Amino acid sequence: MSATIKQLRAFVAVARNRSLAQASAQLHTSQPALSVAIRNLEETTGGPLFSRDGRQLILTPEGRDFLVRAEQLLHSWDQSLDAIQQRFRLERGQLLLAVIPAFTSNRLPDLLAHFHRENPKINIVLEDIVMEGVVRSVQEGRAELGISFRPEDLGGLAFIPLERDRFIAVIPPEHPLSGKSALHWRDLAAYPFISMNRGSAVRRWTEQAFAQSGKVARYLCEANQLSTIGRLIRARMGVSAVPSLCETQMQEYGLHCLPLSAPVVYQEVGILLKSRGTLSAAASAFLQTIDRNTE
Repeated sequence: MSATIKQLRAFVAVARNRSLAQASAQLHTSQPALSVAIRNLEETTGGPLFSRDGRQLILTPEGRDFLVRAEQLLHSWDQSLDAIQQRFRLERGQLLLAVIPAFTSNRLPDLLAHFHRENPKINIVLEDIVMEGVVRSVQEGRAELGISFRPEDLGGLAFIPLERDRFIAVIPPEHPLSGKSALHWRDLAAYPFISMNRGSAVRRWTEQAFAQSGKVARYLCEANQLSTIGRLIRARMGVSAVPSLCETQMQEYGLHCLPLSAPVVYQEVGILLKSRGTLSAAASAFLQTIDRNTE
C-alpha cells in the first residue's frame, strides 16, 4: 500500500502543530478522520511516527527524518500541480505548429497575432516547411498541428478543411499577357516558366495541369519557396502559376495575378493533426482562434 497526498498533508500538519485539534482546524477536517489518516500512514511506513508527551504529539526519530522527505514530496507535488493547472489555464505551455510557407506568409501572421493577444503566455514554436515536411512533423510529434494542402496520403492523420484554394497565374507587369482578364494554362506554356522544385506537390499539380492543357511547359528555373518564385518573376525572368494563398504576397511584389483555367486547379487547405489522442490546451485554443477568424 502506498501513502497518499492526503496522508502526507495530515502528517506534516500534525508534526508542525503537535496537536490533532490544531491540525484538524488547519486542514478543515475532523480529528477522527485525521487520526485515521495518520494511523494508515504509519501502517504503510511500518512503524510509529509520533509519540505522546502529555497532550502534545512528538515526532519519533523516524518521524523527524520522514518529515523532511514528506515536505519535499509535497512541495514537488504542489509545484507539479500548479504547473499543469497553468497549462490548462493557458498561463504557460507551447503551441507547436508546422505550416506550409504559402500559408505562413499570407494567412498565419494575423491568426497568430489574434492567438497571442488572447494567450500572451503561450510560447509559439513554428516550423515553416513544405507540405511533405508538415505531414512528417505532425506524424513524428514535432508539431501538434499542421496547416497544409490536403496530402494524397494522410498517413494516419486527420484533416480539417479550412478553405478551397485555386491556382492563379502570376506574370510581371508590362508582360504580353498582362492585358488579359484571365488565362489558360496553355497561355503560360508559351513563356519561360518558373516552377517549384521537383518532388513537391505544387510541382506535381503544375505538371498535371499542363498535361491536361495539351501543352508542355518551358521550364526555366525551379525554386524551393514560392516567395523565391515571386522575386524571379519580378526580375522578369518568366511566368508561373501558384496557389491563390500567395496572391497578396505576389501583388506586394508588384506582379499581376490572373484567374487560371483549362484546367481549373483546386486544392483544399486545412489542418493536420493526429487522428487519435487529445490535443493540448494550447492547440485546442489555437483551433478556436482559427474557427473565429476564418470564413
